[in-house]
Amino acid sequence: MHAARLSLAVLGTALLASSSAHAAGLNIPFTTTQLKNGMVVIFAEDHTVPLTVVNVTYNVGSRFEETKRTGFAHLFEHLMFMGTRRAPTKMFDGWMEGAGGWNNAWTSEDRTDYYDVAPPSALPLLLWLEADRLRDLGPLMTLEKLNAQRDVVRNERRQSIENTPYGIAELRLPELLYPKDHPYHHPVIGSHEDLEAANVDDVKNFFATHYDPANASLVVAGDFDPKVVMPTIERYFGSIPSRGKAKDPGAPGFDPNKTTLTQVVRETVEDNVELGKVIYAWQTPKHFSPGDAELDLIASLLAKGKASRLYKTLVYDQKIAQDVEAMQESGVVRSRFEIGVTARPGVKLQVIEAAIDKEIESLRKTAVKKDELERAKNIIETSFVDRLQGARDRAALLNDYQAEVGDPGYAQKDVDRYRNATADGVRSVAETFLQPNARVILHVVPKAKKDEPKKAVLK
Repeated sequence: MHAARLSLAVLGTALLASSSAHAAGLNIPFTTTQLKNGMVVIFAEDHTVPLTVVNVTYNVGSRFEETKRTGFAHLFEHLMFMGTRRAPTKMFDGWMEGAGGWNNAWTSEDRTDYYDVAPPSALPLLLWLEADRLRDLGPLMTLEKLNAQRDVVRNERRQSIENTPYGIAELRLPELLYPKDHPYHHPVIGSHEDLEAANVDDVKNFFATHYDPANASLVVAGDFDPKVVMPTIERYFGSIPSRGKAKDPGAPGFDPNKTTLTQVVRETVEDNVELGKVIYAWQTPKHFSPGDAELDLIASLLAKGKASRLYKTLVYDQKIAQDVEAMQESGVVRSRFEIGVTARPGVKLQVIEAAIDKEIESLRKTAVKKDELERAKNIIETSFVDRLQGARDRAALLNDYQAEVGDPGYAQKDVDRYRNATADGVRSVAETFLQPNARVILHVVPKAKKDEPKKAVLK
């Protein structure tokens, strides 16, 4: 139930009428305050549906982990449900579900997010449960609890990644794309060896450093009265002492505006799959920086819908691909742009590469057509509209903005990045960042059928 969200995605898949997508304003009504211990509190009141949401974000993800201790942020996502003195193991879920609610959590490279959804009558319970584990879970950690969730996380790695078709790419791409000392070099879920090596003191120290009210922001959204709820928050959260906001390690020694790739890195890996797949990856600008929005648009131009360039050319016209995908995986320190194309039976991956390269080169050299760019903008704006419709998504979006730009009301500025993008700007960004000689090319092939060396080589 508490599976990690290993990556963040900006694009949605629904496409509404352009008149809906071009809504005049996309702001989320909210108020904000800060407790004396440093915790940011955001209220988004909405009485249209009898539902309340509590969303707590901690500014800690896999990039905050130390060498030989990978996977800690995601491990802690699981450990946070292991119970305290007042809410014993399994009762966090049990009491919440008994009140008609549910919860989940996710971990990324940059942060960890917990959210609870329940009827308004259960809101005090949601707040109490979140505050209780923030106060006491770390100091009360035991080897028994650690071992239980360590096994769960290792099984999750096996089932959701290692034994999932093409899942090996999720583990290998960060290692190929970033150098060893870069904070994005290792996958969010960590390695079996590091998870096995973790001890109780490691876990307690990680909690003490990062699970602090000054390192978190709390959103309450939905059907509630802020004046009624605020004293409850003060009582539950405001009484938790703070050790101070954790220092963000950033990416020391790395220029955030410059790729570390100076050549093509190639690798072929075997997997339990029937069809080969080509995956491209580039280092790209961090979230909200110049070029990030244009790369989202490029992903849409390439692979969103049957009219997209890669789908039309490779799947529909040439019939050499089974499916296509493209995305800008935006991060706080750096981002990565990724393209994945699964070949049809009998099609060589070199043929797929040549077809992808042709489409990328076209984007790099020629400005996109007005109607094509407008379609990509509509898809992205529709995603924003969709995310504003539910209290849970609104709560998550407010915390997204608070965590990354320090402004929960960033929605309009965010969508304006896409509205203001130009055809020539998109071309320029493609030319700058989707360089043919500074990327990772990963082939995933059926076992015993690979035709390239397994070892990564530089070209």
